[in-house]
Amino acid sequence: MMEMGANKLADWLKTTPELIREAKRIVRMEQYCEDVPENKKIESSLPRILILDIETAPIKAFVWNLWKQNVYLDQIISDWFIITWAAKWLLDEEVFSNKLTPEEVLAEDDSRIIANLWKVLNEADIVIAHNGEKFDIPRIKARFLVHGLPPTTFYQQIDTKKVAKKEFGFSSNKLEGLARTFGIEGKSDTDFRLWSSCLAGNVEALQYMEFYNKQDVKVLEELYLIMRPYIKGHPNYNLYVDSEEPVCPHCGSNHLVFAGFYYFTPTGKYRNIRCVECGALSRERHSVLKNRKNILVSNGK
Repeated sequence: MMEMGANKLADWLKTTPELIREAKRIVRMEQYCEDVPENKKIESSLPRILILDIETAPIKAFVWNLWKQNVYLDQIISDWFIITWAAKWLLDEEVFSNKLTPEEVLAEDDSRIIANLWKVLNEADIVIAHNGEKFDIPRIKARFLVHGLPPTTFYQQIDTKKVAKKEFGFSSNKLEGLARTFGIEGKSDTDFRLWSSCLAGNVEALQYMEFYNKQDVKVLEELYLIMRPYIKGHPNYNLYVDSEEPVCPHCGSNHLVFAGFYYFTPTGKYRNIRCVECGALSRERHSVLKNRKNILVSNGK
C-alpha cells in the first residue's frame, strides 16, 4: 500500500489524498526511527568517523554568454542532483559507494542512493568532508528534504578545506592542490566530458565517476590524518572513550607526555600535553594553581 499513489488510495479508502499523505509520512518516520543503528540509540564507546564525498550533476541552463551570467529560474532546463557518493570509516580498508544507474540518471532520480546515504549518516558521530560545510552537507540535506527524509541523528563536522584556509597559507586549498603539496597519490584526472557522459547515461562513465569519487575519499582520509594535530576545536575523543584515564582529544591515544611547558590564562596555569601518536598538543583541564586564591586579575581589556 505504501507504493500506491495517494489519489488512488484515497479513492479506494474513501478519504482525502491529504490524509493518505500524512499517514504515509507517519509510517515512514516510524520506519526511519527503527533504522537508527544501536550505537546511536545508546552511548557509544568510540566515535564513528565517516570520510565522505559526493559528485553532483551540473545545472543545465540556457545562457547567452560565457562569463558572469545571471541565470534566472526560467532559463534552467534541469536542476542538479547527486550522481555518486563514496565514504569510508576512518582507518577501515573498505571504501563503499553508490552510483545511479543509466535509467536513474536519465530520469534524474537519485532517491535510491540518497536513501542509502541517509542510513549511513545515521551511523556517524563525526563527518569529514572537503568543503563539506558549504557544499557536500548542504547539498546532501537538500536532497534528503526533496525526497521526504527526516533529519539524521546528530553528528559533528570537520571541513578540511576550512581548516586549510584558516590555519595555513597554502597556494591552493583544493583537494587536488593539497594532495600535490603533501605527495598524496590517488587523485584521478578528469574533465567535464566525464560529467556530460554520465548525464547521457553512459555506463563506463558512471563506473569511472564512482571510481573517481572513491579515490577522492582515500585522498581525503590521508589529508585529514596529516592535518589532524592542527585542527582546533577537534571533536574530543575523551567524550566518547569509556575510560578514567585521559586520551588525546584528537586521536584517542593514551600515549601522552608532559610537553615541558605551560599554557597561561589570566587566572590559570595549565600543563601542555603532547600526544606521541599523532603529535597534537592539548592541555589539562585543571590549573596547577588551583589552591592559590590570592591571584589578582587586570581590570583592562
